[in-house]
Amino acid sequence: MSQPRLSIVIPAYNESARIDATLARVLECVGNRHWDAEILVVDDGSTDTTVSAIQAWMARAPQVKLIRNPGNRGKGYSVRNGLLQASGDIVMFTDADLSAPIEEAERLFEAIDAGADVAIGSRWLDKQKQTVHQPIYRRFFGRCFNGVTRGLIGLPYKDTQCGFKAFRREAAQTIFRLQTIERWGFDPEILFIARKLKYTIVEVPVTWGHDERSRISYLKDGTKMLEEMAEIRANSLRGRYDKAIAAMRDTSTMITPQVEHAKHLKAL
Repeated sequence: MSQPRLSIVIPAYNESARIDATLARVLECVGNRHWDAEILVVDDGSTDTTVSAIQAWMARAPQVKLIRNPGNRGKGYSVRNGLLQASGDIVMFTDADLSAPIEEAERLFEAIDAGADVAIGSRWLDKQKQTVHQPIYRRFFGRCFNGVTRGLIGLPYKDTQCGFKAFRREAAQTIFRLQTIERWGFDPEILFIARKLKYTIVEVPVTWGHDERSRISYLKDGTKMLEEMAEIRANSLRGRYDKAIAAMRDTSTMITPQVEHAKHLKAL
């Protein structure tokens, strides 16, 4: 069986209320646009009927596949688990709420086809594309967090947190094997790693609408994300990323990429 051109990864945790609508929308888009695509839904230890809903879709849509995490591990773990098992030439992930319409993925694919290694969706490059705006306090937190990522780990992008990113498969296999952060703060780490590897990263404006059902806590999760930014900086100052990259480039250490392989970075 030939490999698909595209892999669409959707992390999901207790998404029974919207997973049916999400998969219906994604499959409709794939069909209408004639994308050669697989759809990988990564269940992060859901306790509701998310898994059975996905399995029902699998029975009638062969493009849909289910990956199950060993319990609840976090969004970063889910994205990594999905992208490392994806087989498309271009791999991407999108949030289950489809705040960025799946049709906008075409913009990411075009950037990859034009030569980018990584294409990241941005809510802030063109504010007119925001169909439903965030509350003021969320916008304030987002701007503060973006300022921290610029100052602490040197990321120059307007939007690191948009859950809508695409990669050349080879780039994803390298970046995500080096990832260590498994929850909300993983986005800046993968971009930091991509820059360290000299990959070409393009920020792409996308249509986006805020979903009030977002589960992120701007106090609890925000504090944790700031701690994770400090962890990224500390790892970098200690040379841990450089050592892990050097180890990967040693052909004697190259192994079939799976999610557990990022553990070698923590051990260095």
